[in-house]
Amino acid sequence: MISLALFALAGILLGGVIQLVKSDATKFSVGITAVLAVLAAAGGFAWWPGEA
Repeated sequence: MISLALFALAGILLGGVIQLVKSDATKFSVGITAVLAVLAAAGGFAWWPGEA
């Protein structure tokens, strides 16, 4: 359940990255949002059931 929530968060953040790039936001804000998306996806894989 937690992995599903983290993957959903990663998807939302990825959409945010796309919108930030389209609106010519600063590279810093795009980078921070992208890093958070990657961390959320990594957390989703870490919480994936059956790994432990």
